[in-house]
Amino acid sequence: MRTGGLILMLCWVIPLLGYTQQKQLINIKGSVKEEKTRKPIEGAEIKILGKRWVTTNAFGDFTIEAVIGDELMITHDSFRTITYTIKDTQKIDVLVKENPEEFEVTPLSKKNSEITYSQSFDAAKKNLKKDAAKSIDYVRKALETIREDDRSAAKKKAELYETLGDIYDYWKQADFAEENYQNSLNNSFSKDVKIKLGYAQLANSNYNNALVTFNELYPKRLSTAQRIKVDEGIGDAHKGLSDENNAVTYYNRALSLAQKKRLDKIVITLNSKLADVLQVQGNLNEAEDYIDNSVQLAGRKNKRTSAKQRAKAADFYNTNRSFDKEIQLRKEALEDIEIIEETAAAAAPMPLKSDSIASKVDSRDDRAITSQVQNYKIANAFVAQEAYDEALPYLKESIKKAASVNDLVVQKDATRKLGEVYREKGELKKASDAFEEYGAIVDKLHLQKDQEISQAERFRKELISRANRITTLEKDRELNESRYKLALASQELTNQQSVKQRIIIYSLIGLTILLLLAGYLMYRNMRQQQYANNLLALKSLRSQMNPHFIFNALNSVNTFIATSDERAANKYLTDFSLLMRSVLENSEEDFIPLEKEIELLELYVQLEHFRFQDKFEYVIEVDPKIDSKAYMIPPMLLQPYVENAVWHGLRYKEDKGLLTINFIKKDTDTIEIVISDNGIGRDKSETLKTLNQKKQKSQGMSNIKKRINILNKMYKDEVDVFITDLTQQGGTRVQLILKKMPKYGLK
Repeated sequence: MRTGGLILMLCWVIPLLGYTQQKQLINIKGSVKEEKTRKPIEGAEIKILGKRWVTTNAFGDFTIEAVIGDELMITHDSFRTITYTIKDTQKIDVLVKENPEEFEVTPLSKKNSEITYSQSFDAAKKNLKKDAAKSIDYVRKALETIREDDRSAAKKKAELYETLGDIYDYWKQADFAEENYQNSLNNSFSKDVKIKLGYAQLANSNYNNALVTFNELYPKRLSTAQRIKVDEGIGDAHKGLSDENNAVTYYNRALSLAQKKRLDKIVITLNSKLADVLQVQGNLNEAEDYIDNSVQLAGRKNKRTSAKQRAKAADFYNTNRSFDKEIQLRKEALEDIEIIEETAAAAAPMPLKSDSIASKVDSRDDRAITSQVQNYKIANAFVAQEAYDEALPYLKESIKKAASVNDLVVQKDATRKLGEVYREKGELKKASDAFEEYGAIVDKLHLQKDQEISQAERFRKELISRANRITTLEKDRELNESRYKLALASQELTNQQSVKQRIIIYSLIGLTILLLLAGYLMYRNMRQQQYANNLLALKSLRSQMNPHFIFNALNSVNTFIATSDERAANKYLTDFSLLMRSVLENSEEDFIPLEKEIELLELYVQLEHFRFQDKFEYVIEVDPKIDSKAYMIPPMLLQPYVENAVWHGLRYKEDKGLLTINFIKKDTDTIEIVISDNGIGRDKSETLKTLNQKKQKSQGMSNIKKRINILNKMYKDEVDVFITDLTQQGGTRVQLILKKMPKYGLK
């Protein structure tokens, strides 16, 4: 019964808290590095789901805007996804371990189905770029673990088919990628998968279908990153359909968003694409501006990005026959490439076999970022200007580099070009030798190409075979699902024969619910009674405070009369009447606005200062940020602490003391009230008490402690009090933490 009541209360309170709490964006900085080597990991994605994302730079660092409580997802191909909940503003340093060794998935059982699904799914992701066949097999094993009664079956299938699409997309099997992205969407819609489908259709040259896919996404609410991908994809589709005007429009939309978010890599790519389209349109000056912008921006990134973009720009100028600019850019790219190759050689990685499918896939996009290619293209530019002597050293260097890495394509082209240069120079013997060498390389290249074609065909057949296994698995699953539905229909027929039993069961359930409801109402009544009792206790304690306060004040009046100071007594009585009117007005209220409590406190301190003006000065400061009408406080909560400061601290001080009362705003829901004095201190005050005073306890302080205890029981620690000695010589500091309370009297 108590649990039910708490659940209902939470359902009411939590939305209010969510509505009133203002979450402030903060900049979270961090880094992602390998645990053993401390090597920074570039390109790791840092996401806050549904909000924003960034990637780590070349130093593994990142900065992202977030609020306390947000969950970060840190993803990269080299390690498993990491999640972290933001607790404060401290820097987040992520050290990642290498992926664990391969594992075998154990046979499916009810107990381990979730474990094996997760293991198989992670293994599929891990092997995606290493071994396509193995990665697909892990997807199949993960599919086998999904049970028909699993509520998340559709979601799991969607992410597995998405992974299959990613596998085929990476291994340049765009038709299979498109099919599997569509299967993923059939199970569960995802905007990210829809975008991937559009790009797979572009890779298949299905430009019209890609346009339809991207345009279906356009009206939806997309993140900035998704909007950029959609606009870029629409631009690519229009470019493929030779609609350059629309391509420029959508590329510019994507570029504008990418520039606002400072996504430099995307900005570089879009600048390059715009230059290509404008070049086709004949807008060479504008195209040149875009290509130069991409080169300048790439120059501020890492060496690989810089070299790649300079090579693209050089190709652009080659098309326009601006050979001097082309040569300059290729030389700059060559410098970057040499640094990249030296770094790679120093790292001494395990080389891939030159004839492996993996090496072809991994290096296909970066084939131009090699010294042999750039040397060859520099030589071509010189040849186009008939500068044969300048071309020769670059051709020889290209042939040498190509031979060292078994790049027969570049070696063939460079050797043929070398023969042509020698022929133009009239060195026929050297030209003949070069052409003879060219013929030998061509024979080797034909043999290599035949092997690659054969290997690619075997690779594709292997992928088709594994894809067929998954198709068969799904057909079997559909058959089992039909059997399952038939079994359900049979069960339903059986259930119809036991209607009476169900009526009895439902009646018992209804009776149980009524009993629970009755229990909850009893529990609520008990809570309300307890609340009323607490209010009664507060009123009782408050009624004790008023006589105590009046008694102390009248003692002060008596002192003025005893000293025959009638004018002072008259003024004191006038001020005292104002204070008493304020006290009596608030006496029937359980809580009053902080504004009224401050006014009452100012009247009281003014009276005490009038009496002991040669003993102390006082300062009352209220933070202007505090809305004193919004905070509620029990009346006469602060007065006893001020009274103690004056009567037991400042009154006995030989020189003039100081009483300070500060109201400070801590956060949106909390204020701090600090009452401090530089009087004689609690220890010395205790020694000055008479024997009679030591036997009596302070009614005001005892009363206030009881009131605070009751308040904290009612409202879960809304008032905290801390009393400390400022120095050994004297001085006392009272600190009250007051939180915004609910509207009192209403439960």
